[in-house]
Order: sequence, then structure tokens, then C-alpha cells
Amino acid sequence: MWGLVPLFWPLLEPAGAVEILAHRMVWSLGFVVIALLVMRRWAWAGELARQPRRLALITVAAAFITVNWGVYIWAVNTGHVVEASLGYFINPLVTIAMGVLLLKERLRPTQWAAVGVGFAAVLVLTIGYGRPPWISLCLAFSFATYGLVKKKVNIGGLESLAAETAIQFLPALGFLLWLSGQGDATFGSEGAGHAALLAATGVVTAAPLVCFGAAAIRVPLSTLGLLQYLAPVLQFLLGILYFHEAMPAERWAGFVLVWGALSLLTWDALRTSRRTRAALRTSTTPRAAEAGAGAPEPELSEPELSEPTAGPRP
Repeated sequence: MWGLVPLFWPLLEPAGAVEILAHRMVWSLGFVVIALLVMRRWAWAGELARQPRRLALITVAAAFITVNWGVYIWAVNTGHVVEASLGYFINPLVTIAMGVLLLKERLRPTQWAAVGVGFAAVLVLTIGYGRPPWISLCLAFSFATYGLVKKKVNIGGLESLAAETAIQFLPALGFLLWLSGQGDATFGSEGAGHAALLAATGVVTAAPLVCFGAAAIRVPLSTLGLLQYLAPVLQFLLGILYFHEAMPAERWAGFVLVWGALSLLTWDALRTSRRTRAALRTSTTPRAAEAGAGAPEPELSEPELSEPTAGPRP
């Protein structure tokens, strides 16, 4: 669903990107509130309200995801689907770089190599475009920062979306009312079908997130991390095959470098995962033997390939 969402935003024209963004905020809150009512998951709200620091972080997260959503909608509706997909290919590399710079994390040599190749890809694309690929960089940095803040907040995906859209709701609703007062709103002037599509932005935003949350507790995180590459792959293919965007040689060169960097990250993560499982088996087998009675070996969970952000995607 996240990979196919570029097909949806053009259906909302003639609404502009900002109007679409505001509707997305308003209707997403309505959808999430209904979902929380059905699942009876409200205990977190009172606890969050008593923690000003977490509320402040949620506000920061809401600001960054607003930028991310807005730039993505604008990019798709102005013919930059391929460049938008590049942003989500670059995102894991930006996340790693932030971990080093801000959290003082230490990288393995292969991870350093991947970051270096990713930086080279940005340089190649900058030369090819004649400017930095600012759409890609804006999407990558806004979503990576959003993920960093969410890591500090530590709240579930659906609950987080509810809190973030609650913060976004009043400014978004105020903008829509102002737009309507100016006579520029398309919600009531383009027919019932158009109004229904604008309302459906809430479903388009929340439904993939609900599925993501359900998948996260059913499949290993390493598998989940790999599956998340499907979204930018599908967006990239749509940009070329459906929207017929140009792919000159220098753009192909930049993408190939990015894919090479992601291949390095994937190979390193899988190798580390195998080594970790082998080490755990080695350490648990002697203890099981000493305990006797043939106690079953504890189930091992899959380490993460790349920490999936349980938050709204494009």
C-alpha cells in the first residue's frame, strides 16, 4: 500500500498539496479515533498527558512528519515520483549517519562503506541534476529525524499517529476553514466524489500503519526491514513505467550506487544476525546440558536488520 500510494494523490487534483495535506491530518485523526474506540486502547492517552517531555517530543515528531507528508504529496503531484522514491532509499543511510553523529553509535566497517557509497551517490545525482536532489534529501532527513524522535518517545504506531494528528488537527482544520472562507477550497465545490476522496486520505494514511503494526508482531524484524524496501521499489517502478519520468544515465548511476549501499547494509545485517544466533546457540547449549533433563533451547528472536519506524510512511 505504501508503494502504490503515488497512484492516489493525483486523484485529488485540482486540490493543491497543502489542502490535501490538511485533509490528510483531519481525516486521519477521525479514522484513528474510531480504530482506538473499537480496540479500546485509551489508557496511554492519560499517561501521555501527564508527561510534558513526551508531549513535547510528540509535537516535534508531528512537525517533521508534516514536512515529510507535505513534500511527498507535492513531489508526486508535480512529477517527481522517482526523486521521492530515492528519498526512501536514502533514508536508512541517513538514519545510520544520525546514529553516529547524534547518538555516538559505532559502525562496523561495512556500514561505514555503505554510508560512503551513499554519499557518493548524492554527489553523482547532484552533478546530474545540476542541483542537490533536495526532494530526496528533505524526505530522507525529515523521516529519519521523525524516527529518531519516535525512538525517544517509545509509543505504539497507532497511538503515536493519534497523538500526532491530534496536534495537527486544529491548525489543519483552521487552514481548511480559512481556505473555504476565501472560496478556494475544493472539498465542497468539486462534487461528492472529490469530497469522498479527500476524506479517504485518513484511510490511506492509517490502513497501512495498522497492517504494519500487525505484521511487526508476527514476522521477524529482519524480514520486516527487508520488506520495507518494497515501498520505494514500487514507487520507483511507478515513476518510470506509469508516470514515464525521465531516467538519464547520471540518474541511473546515482540509483545504482544507492542500491549498492543498501546491498552492503543488508549483507552486513544478515551476516551479523547469523553470527549472533550462532553465538547464542553456543552459549545456551552448555547451560542446557548442565541443567540436564533435556530442557528445550529457548526460542531466539531475529535481530533487526534496520530498525523499522512504527510511524506513518508516505
